[in-house]
Amino acid sequence: MFGVDIGGTGIKGAPVDLDRGELSDERFKVATPHPATPDAVIEGVHEVVRHFGHTGPLGVTFPGVVVEGTTRTAANVDSGWIGIDARKLISERLGQPVVVLNDADAAGVAEVTFGAGRGRGGVVIMLTLGTGIGSALFVDGRLVPNTELGHLELHGHDAETRASVKAREDHDLSWEHWAHRLQKYLAHVEMLFSPGLFVIGGGISRKADKFLPLIEGITAEIVPAELQNSAGIVGAAMAAAKL
Repeated sequence: MFGVDIGGTGIKGAPVDLDRGELSDERFKVATPHPATPDAVIEGVHEVVRHFGHTGPLGVTFPGVVVEGTTRTAANVDSGWIGIDARKLISERLGQPVVVLNDADAAGVAEVTFGAGRGRGGVVIMLTLGTGIGSALFVDGRLVPNTELGHLELHGHDAETRASVKAREDHDLSWEHWAHRLQKYLAHVEMLFSPGLFVIGGGISRKADKFLPLIEGITAEIVPAELQNSAGIVGAAMAAAKL
């Protein structure tokens, strides 16, 4: 199976071994175009798929709410995505069957199947930290889709504008300062949902040792994603396998 993960800065994809939950080849990535219009991004998806010569079912993640293939929000891409049938557009451009799903949901499904959330009951929340903050909420292993908890209001701000990786980079925050912001965000989410486990994903999960030990006062266990930044690709491929 094959998965493509559309992000605010990059569009990346690879073939996936679904028996092992791993990429079966090195991922290929192109920069997300700016403005990230549907036509431009879909062309990027096509470039990634063409790189591997993949034909057949394809899973594609999107950084926003996706309901039955229609993209309903577009916080970190062009507003032209709002309300369009992305599944149909991508399928017609590539000439193959496509499933489109929320990016954090895809990453979360991969983590609870193959990674840090495997075998965990109760409430588990996957947070993907990058250009924004994506979220995937699970109750006894079942996904509650499109939660978008990165857009919770925190101290009068959209949470992802304060605690995303982009916010850390834009404001040149130290690991300590950023961890303090992330701690406040996690405390807010914990107050609302009382999870037993937070799984922290996105590329920043490779550097978990630099910030997770600085977070205090959270009752839930907090662990880095085992699949790291490949989780979205794996989850997308998992969805494609059901087509």
